[in-house]
Formats: sequence, C-alpha cells, structure tokens
Amino acid sequence: MSMIGTRVQRIEDPDLLTVGGMYVDDLAPADALHITFIRSVMPHATITSIDTSETEEHPDCVAVFTAESLGLSAHSPSYGLVNQDMKRSALANGVVRYVGEPIVAVVSTSREGGIDAAEATIIEYDELPLVLRPSDSLAADAPLVFPEAGTNVAFQIPAQQSESDFINGAEIVLELEFRNHRMAPAPMEPRAAVSKWETIDGDEHLTQWASTQGAHGTRDGLAKACGVDPANVRVICPDVGGGFGAKNGNYAEDQVCAHIARRLGRPTRWTETRSESMVGLVHGRAVDFRCVIGGTPEGRITHYSLDVLQDSGAHADIGALLPFFTNIMTSGVYDIPNVRFNARSAITNTVPVGAYRGAGRPEATHAIERMVDLFAAHLEMDPVALRRLNMISPDSFPVKTPTGAAMDSGDYERAMDLALEAVDYHGLRNEQAQRRNDPNATSHLGIGVSTYVEITNPMGNQEYGSVEVHPDGSALVLTGSSSHGQGHHTAFAQLASGQTGIPIERITVRHGDTAEVPRGGGTGGSKSLQLGGSAVVQASDAVVETAKQAAADLLEANPTDIVLDTDAGVFHVVGTPAVSIPWDRVATSLAEKDQRLFAEIDFKPTGATFPFGTHVCVVEVDVELGDVSIRRFVACDDAGVIINPLLVDGQVHGGIAAGIGHAMWEEFAYDDAGNPITANFMDYGMPSAAEFSMFERIPMETPTPLNPLGAKGIGESGTIGSTPAVQNAVVDALAHLGVTHVDIPVTPERVWRAFN
Repeated sequence: MSMIGTRVQRIEDPDLLTVGGMYVDDLAPADALHITFIRSVMPHATITSIDTSETEEHPDCVAVFTAESLGLSAHSPSYGLVNQDMKRSALANGVVRYVGEPIVAVVSTSREGGIDAAEATIIEYDELPLVLRPSDSLAADAPLVFPEAGTNVAFQIPAQQSESDFINGAEIVLELEFRNHRMAPAPMEPRAAVSKWETIDGDEHLTQWASTQGAHGTRDGLAKACGVDPANVRVICPDVGGGFGAKNGNYAEDQVCAHIARRLGRPTRWTETRSESMVGLVHGRAVDFRCVIGGTPEGRITHYSLDVLQDSGAHADIGALLPFFTNIMTSGVYDIPNVRFNARSAITNTVPVGAYRGAGRPEATHAIERMVDLFAAHLEMDPVALRRLNMISPDSFPVKTPTGAAMDSGDYERAMDLALEAVDYHGLRNEQAQRRNDPNATSHLGIGVSTYVEITNPMGNQEYGSVEVHPDGSALVLTGSSSHGQGHHTAFAQLASGQTGIPIERITVRHGDTAEVPRGGGTGGSKSLQLGGSAVVQASDAVVETAKQAAADLLEANPTDIVLDTDAGVFHVVGTPAVSIPWDRVATSLAEKDQRLFAEIDFKPTGATFPFGTHVCVVEVDVELGDVSIRRFVACDDAGVIINPLLVDGQVHGGIAAGIGHAMWEEFAYDDAGNPITANFMDYGMPSAAEFSMFERIPMETPTPLNPLGAKGIGESGTIGSTPAVQNAVVDALAHLGVTHVDIPVTPERVWRAFN
C-alpha cells in the first residue's frame, strides 16, 4: 500500500483550526514570573548609567537584572568561521550596537506590571558614531562597531582574481549594481520562552519550553550558556506558529530567562510583542550586489562575476555566513565556464541578520536571473531563448559547477517549458506588443521569468527517526525534525502507514521534546522530508522486519517466508493469505516477552539535493501611477518525488507569497540616525491574502538518487523563484520606455521614477 503521491488531508489542522494549538505561552506554570526586556533606543552608544530605583519600587517588581548583576560575560560568536573578536553578552554590557538590543530584564508578578515597572527605568547614553550601510562600514575611515576586532569585516570569501582580469576574455560585458533589501521574517507567533529549574539527585536540571525550529540545538546552546551538561537540560518545543529560519538559533532572551529562573528559584516566562519581534528577531537578506556578465553576440554566457556585500547587522552570527551558500549557487542553472565570486560580510548598527527562507540561495538566484535578463535585453534577444541556450543539459547530471555545487539531478529546460506552456508565453508576448503599439494604453504588460536551482540540506546533516508499534496495533513515530507549519505530522504518518499498512489515524507523530526524542537536527535548509522522512521509512522497514520474526514464531514458519500485506495490515506465510496475524497480535506477543516492537534510525545522506524550477510572473503596470498588479503567477517547482501534493501546494504557495511580498512591499528600513522606521505592521508592508492573485503550481518530479524517497526539499523553493520573477516582469513591462532596471521592492514611487 504505497502512500506516495496521495493527497492526504493534514491531520494536524483540525485542532489548530478549532480548539487551537498549544504554544509556549500556553504552557507556562501558574507561578512563573514574567520578564520584560528594556531595549536600546540608540543604535550605537556607551551606556553611562542605568537607574532602576523607581523600577524596583513598583509593587509588581520582583527583581531587575543587568549583564553585570546577572554575571553575564561577553562571548565569541558561535560560528567559528566569523570574526571571533566580535564578542557580545546576552544583555548589552557597556555598549549598545543597535536599536532593540536588550539591556535590562525586569522580573515581575504580572505581564502588565512588568511593562509599567520597565517604563520607570532610566538609561543614559553617550552617543557613538554609527554605520548603517555595509558599504559605509567598509570605508577606510568608518567607525568600528567592535574596536577590539580592528575591522568591521565579520567574514569574507576572497576572489581568486580581480574582476578586471577575470572578465578580460569576454566579448560583451555588462555590469549592474543592485540590492536585495533587508526584511523582517515576521512569523505569526512571536518568540517565547519558559524556564524552570529543578534539583534532581543533587544536580540542577533545566526545563525550557521554546518556540524554536530545533529542540536539540536549543538544548545544547542553553547548556553551554548555563554551564551544565546537555543531559541536564530538557527542551520542549510545542506548536510553533511559523519560523522561516529565524527561529533556528539560540537567542539572548532565551538564555536570560534561564539565568533568571536559576537565580530566583522560580519559573520565568517571556513572550515578545510584535514591535519587539520586529527589532529582536533576526532580519533576512540585506545584500548589495555588484554583478558582471560576459558573453558572445549570439547569447552564450561565458563569464559571470558576483561580488556580494552582506549586511551582518550588529553581531556576527549565521547572517555573516550567508554568502557561503550564495557562493555555492552562484551560476544557477547555467553552464557558465568562467565564474568568479567575492564576498564580504560587514557589521552595521542594525538588527542582526540571520537565516530567512532560503538563507543565501535566494540571493544567488536573484543576482544571476536579473543579469540574464539584462544580457538578453542588451542583445535584443528573448530572455527565454537566452536561458535555453545556456542551461545545463539533463544528460550532464550529476554535474559539478565551478563553485563546487555537486548537483544530483535536474531537467531545467523542461521545467521552464511546462511553466511557459501553462502561462501561454507566446500569446502574452503578442498581447504585450499590441499594448505597446497602442498610443492610448496606460497599462503595460510585463512577463518575468525566473529559473532557479537551490541546494537543500547544504550542511550535510543527518536525522533521527523511530517507529514503535504498541500492543493495541497503534504506532508512535518520533522524529528529530521539527514542525512549524509544514505538515510533518501528516507526511511522516503517511510514510509510516505506507510501509506498515497501519492506518494513518492510528499513527501518532511526536517531535520537539529532548526527553523523548534522543537526538535530532531540527528543521532548516528544506531538509525535513529528505532526512526525517527517510529515517521514518527506514525505521518502519526495520520494524516490519522485526515483526516478521515474531509473526514467524506465531505461524510456525520460516521468517523468510513471512510477508506483510500492507493493504490489510497483516502478516502471513507467502501464498497462504487465509491465515494471517495483525499488528496488534504481533506487538502483544513481544510485549508478553517484555520486548518492544521498536526500531530507530539515524539517516545519513550521501549528499545534498538540488531542487529546481521556473516561475513566470505576469504583471500589469500603470504608467501613470506606477502601480504594479500581478495578473498571473505560474510556478513549476521540482522537488523530486512528491509524497503529498497537498503539502507541496501549501509550501509552494507560502513560499511564493513570501517572495512576492519581498519583491513588492516588504522592506525593513532605517532613517539616517539609525532609528527603525518600519518596526510595526502599520509601517512594514506585510501583505495579506487579499494582495495576491491565485498561484498556479505545475507538477514535475525528477527523483534524486541520494535518499530512499527520491525526494528533495520544497520549503524554500517558492521564495527563491518568485522574487526575481516579479522584478523581471516589472522591468519587462517598462523596457520599451528605456527602463533597464528597477530595484525591489517595486513600489509605485520607485516604478514611476524609473520612467519619469
């Protein structure tokens, strides 16, 4: 009974849509104290004094902590590749480096009382020079955000040769500088933490409820921060209302909650407000590009150079390393013989940058797809024809690119053809020409094409999975992966059901509790299905083999003669289906011997996978107002074998929405004094469903040989393909007016100024 390819309805949704989920804030003990953080209102300053005398007099105030009073010391970044001299403490100590950095923690008996008490705190600052843009950060006379580091460069990947030497052999050379601007991940559920310490057998044990994408990584980070053995830390990750990469890490506030609970001997709780989330949760993207493309008059791309200037924000963390992933995917889907990459990550006095849906790979696609369209426009060549001429052919796989991407499988041209056929590309070009020839037309048509390939599970992680069948015939699946909306419970139950024949409704999937799940890599890099799903399949197969041994004893047969009828969920001797043993009887027989019908697997992949696809965006641009509206959006995303098309639809639609939002509305901005000017949903352009047209997904499956499912990742693909498709469409709509580029987000003002 194969369940692969079946549109199984999400089994986690009924509770979420009726009674609601159970989130961190719902699980706090009744006696938990509330923590309110006082954050910096200065982008860069020395803290000269902190007066908490009135704060401490508030009737609800229990305690007030600073870095000094809590004994917090500065520590080097957790990623060894970044500049280790850029140290920070969980609460700012002496210097603040961005608006929103936590300085003081107020502990109170009520949430409201904590807010009132916090407002009485007086912090005085001496302003320091600031840098807001990465280009300013690298200037020779730039103030240093971390003087002890002697530089504002947090990480770099130097090119092997200069741009001029590299591009010297190209016949035609085009260059463009543009940006992939800063944005806020803005998950529906803000961050939250609950901390509780207990003494067990003389040892301190921490239980932390966390809104995180990886319970085990969070556990290890907390253990290190608190100086205890990871075995003495339990992290429980309940329902999580969105993560998008931004909840994949250890935040200062989580550590402070644990420290304070330990100090006071009382549980603590903290849930950030939306405004806090906008300046406390890491931001995404924030990249400046300098691109140079070279080729022949016939359209063959021979050279491509990408210079990346990554804004790391105020602290060197995973955001500083994002160019590492951009480097791998520099040349995209194209067979370009000469590729150059150069990157620097610069510290600025802004919210730290982190991983956001794609984490470095959307940036690579954005750069190459914009340049391919620019090259096609220069040659007056159809951008589709130019792509077709330069794509890596399907018979080349497996293939290794000049930047080291070891691609497993792909058929890029077919994905493009399917998307173009669905959107009626030639018909749209005819309509576009008619509008351009109409002198009275005020709305012009643009067609944007974006072909992409990305790497999923880029760090080569492994994943844990286990399956246990109980004496009542039900099954429990444990996974080290972590769900924050993707449908893991449905997918993993579907896989286990397909391998065992146990009905989905009798299979429970659990994750996110380090006391129950012994290890795990969490969710990130679109790796859950290809790793966690493969582990569940292999664990299911192992359970079946154990069950065959037990069934053989019951049937008095040779184990090699036992088969499992997955349609009926019973075991029988081959050729004798009339006499069969169900799962409950097999499990009961083992339980009577004090044995479990259980198997666990750590699935170790042999390589990363490379999903790919083509997005086509059709826009109408009002040349009187600059307004952009999307008429159609078609996406062909190939993620290998599709386990559940319904889940894939959801992931692609969510990804497209995120990518379009980035291209059209979302931008986190600062004024020249370093003050955030889009720090809430009144000012930040967060789109709703009303802003989008319907998305059309074209199915395509190119299996990977690197896991037993043949599956690749899908969670980030929609975001990667959609942003450049929108931008290319807007530029295409205005090309006849002499417009060659419009920066994103393509706001009406920016579009209008492009041709006026």
